Amino acid sequence: MFLAGQMTMLLVSVLVLLAYGSGDVGLLEDGRLLALLVVPTSLAAVVAVVGTAWFGGGPRLGRAARELAVRWNVKGIAIGLALGLGGLALTLPAAAVWAAWVGEDQASSAVGDAFAGRQLAPAAAVVVFLAVWLIAPLAEEVLFRGVLWRAFEHLGWNRWVVFAATSLVFSIAHLELLRTPLLLVLSIPIGLARLFTGNLLASVVAHQVNNFLPAVALLLATTGALP
Repeated sequence: MFLAGQMTMLLVSVLVLLAYGSGDVGLLEDGRLLALLVVPTSLAAVVAVVGTAWFGGGPRLGRAARELAVRWNVKGIAIGLALGLGGLALTLPAAAVWAAWVGEDQASSAVGDAFAGRQLAPAAAVVVFLAVWLIAPLAEEVLFRGVLWRAFEHLGWNRWVVFAATSLVFSIAHLELLRTPLLLVLSIPIGLARLFTGNLLASVVAHQVNNFLPAVALLLATTGALP
């Protein structure tokens, strides 16, 4: 299901670009760029969840939730929040060191590059903010710390090996070669949230905490509050 989700994301991304006649995201109109930001990753997660439900014995989302270790409990969410906040002590210095090493222009994310210099309508800027802060982390965690994690567990892998493997795949799958080492560091507190709790929601919360500041910066930049 992980590969099906990844193929869905790639295919939908290509179709969005082809539908609008440009392979350069910098040339896309704002609404079309928003579609490219939100739709491929979201559909990939939906495919992964639906596929997990079907292959688990029938189209039941409850079965998929159990298989992907989605547990609604305060403790897991609190641990995810704590690791997300504590992880900032690792990830913020790492990002600063990385930017100083490779240069600010080279250290920026693909999303940051795509929206650089754009001033959006307030509603569109809020959509970008919510997509980066909430939607993308949720979809990515379903794929990496949900579907892929469980696939490795079914193979009988040690949980620390699963943690390392999913973190590595996560950092590579973003297809941002220069940022891969940084993404690997950023994935550590997120993966630890999943490892320590056995709960996918913990890693979702940790990931959303990690993405909050970049999402705020993007919101301010696209509304003209920051240069």
